[in-house]
Amino acid sequence: MWGSCTAELAKLVRRPANWFMLGIAVVLGLTFTYLLPLAGAAGSSSGAPGTDRGLASTMPPNLVGNSIGGLPVFLGAILLVIGVLAVGSEYGWGTWKTVLTQGPSRLTVYSGKLFALAVATLTIVLSGFATGAVTSAIIASSESEPMNWPAFDELVTGIGAGWLIAMTWAALGAVLAIAMRGVALPIGLGLVWLLVIQNLLFGVAAPLLDWVDTLQLALPGANAGSLAASLGASGATPGIGELVGVSQATLVVAGYLVVFAALGGWLLRRRDVL
Repeated sequence: MWGSCTAELAKLVRRPANWFMLGIAVVLGLTFTYLLPLAGAAGSSSGAPGTDRGLASTMPPNLVGNSIGGLPVFLGAILLVIGVLAVGSEYGWGTWKTVLTQGPSRLTVYSGKLFALAVATLTIVLSGFATGAVTSAIIASSESEPMNWPAFDELVTGIGAGWLIAMTWAALGAVLAIAMRGVALPIGLGLVWLLVIQNLLFGVAAPLLDWVDTLQLALPGANAGSLAASLGASGATPGIGELVGVSQATLVVAGYLVVFAALGGWLLRRRDVL
């Protein structure tokens, strides 16, 4: 079991695309939560989303909300792609049979992939917190504002919630890759769901149709957005809004994580890998 975990982690580390995704995640996070509000405060923006949040939103007390605010939608899309690549690449390279003939069972290899994804998603979340803290400290110092950081328990809660959301999207990518035995189609359908159906259709249709409004309360995106909002994420960020309570949001997101992980393992065990 441990051998599969270390092997899958080594594959993720050595894949340049994952480092590229990490860089994109950090840049997007800093752009939407710090650079755009700064541009708005300086008067150099032209009505771009997030520019009206004000300089106060970039200060250290808002570190937790700023660091996890992108996970329900645009950072979630990056994590979904990482999940697809971690599993779907085995189909494209034809390496599933090579791995499985070495001795480990399908579920052992799959568990190793989930372990590697857990480490990768935690790394992305921690990177968001670290770069956000540095950026916020620089802004506060330049504006001569006090650096009142969130309490330790708030930071731990924020990191845990961010990891839960991030891992759920990565697990969705993994199960899509197994179900469709590839990379391109799972990425395409996953991004359509995250960026179009979930974010736009329900955002437009939910206020008009009661059944759509009720349906979205059971979906991972709405609950992830509610969980992030409860920890201080700005409602101006796409996908963020307190639609349900924090307890329901946590349980629903955790439930989807378990379902995605279990469904991926079941499909991999029951179906031919070719």
